[in-house]
Amino acid sequence: MVPRVIRYTEIKSAETCHYDAIALGEVMLRFDPMDVPTSHAKMMRVFQGGGETNVACGMAYTFGLRTAVITALVDDDIGRNIRDQLRAAGVDVSKIIWFNTNNDGSRFSTDQKGSLMNGINFTFAGKGVIPAETVYYRAHTAVRELRENDVDWEQLFSKEGARVFYTGGIYMLISPSSAGLAIQAARLANQYGTMVAADLNYRAKIEPNKAHAREIIRQIVPYVGFLVGNDQDMHDALGYETPVNAEAPYEDWISAYHETLRNIARDFPNLSLIGTQWRGATNADTINWGAILYDTHNDKIYQAPLRTAIPIADRTGGGDSFASGVLAALLNGKDLDTAVQWGAAHGILVQETPGDITMVTLEKVVAEATRAYAAGGVRAIR
Repeated sequence: MVPRVIRYTEIKSAETCHYDAIALGEVMLRFDPMDVPTSHAKMMRVFQGGGETNVACGMAYTFGLRTAVITALVDDDIGRNIRDQLRAAGVDVSKIIWFNTNNDGSRFSTDQKGSLMNGINFTFAGKGVIPAETVYYRAHTAVRELRENDVDWEQLFSKEGARVFYTGGIYMLISPSSAGLAIQAARLANQYGTMVAADLNYRAKIEPNKAHAREIIRQIVPYVGFLVGNDQDMHDALGYETPVNAEAPYEDWISAYHETLRNIARDFPNLSLIGTQWRGATNADTINWGAILYDTHNDKIYQAPLRTAIPIADRTGGGDSFASGVLAALLNGKDLDTAVQWGAAHGILVQETPGDITMVTLEKVVAEATRAYAAGGVRAIR
């Protein structure tokens, strides 16, 4: 039986919790070949990044919130590099599960031959008509080994306390056991009054079988209070299609998407908030960027101004930064209009800089939200 799901209006106070947010997910070392495709690269920059952990980083660094990540790493130089980058973003890394390299036969042990490894990817941001491209090495990563009961959720949610628990479709689909741990966490989070937020984040390179992906991801949605995902994710991960032409104007898309949101809210009445970022890419360097929040109880859409023809440096992490901006606003007691503005502003700012996270200040987020709001205006749609 699914417990009563915590709504965004019921988020616990900061004084009652040790953490504002805890994120469960995969984190990888990203190699960035800069201005040439990976196949031609001679030099690369190094970043850390992960669909779920990026949200914890943004909430900590930009918004000053108390976050921690739950993940698994092999205790080697690559693992320590990832840890130190997370630490530099202000994230509590004490909850990371480490696999030693002693090959001692214990549950969290491996050898020094790479039988288990830390995940890495090579991500070229694209240039002009050359699209972005990512190559992943994640088949034998430590985080894939995690399963139910590997994390003491009772300690985290009951004794230490967390206001928000965050995970997503990337983590749920990376191994046969990952979804079980995420669902266990979401169930206990609600039991102890922690709101669950999740990003659908469907990736065909993780699970090409959409039917199988939907079967897995639909298991966690009944535990979620705030669901994040663009309309493509809603189709690929949940099976909801928005009947609108891909070339339709933004306003037509919103009108059609409103019906999709109503259908999702009807089928999952536990959802109190659904967030969507909208990206219209004209080429690898320039995008149109929009964002909406849907209040399911009041059947009301809040939208950020549509930003058009914005030059960007790296599209990776835009959706994650949108989610962290929205959550930061909610955790700071802001209204939904402010939340969608913070989410959209933080989402575009991450795309102006290389890497998965922005490392910008709250002041810059507020300034960008104010600039866009003054230029474009917003309206609520019923």
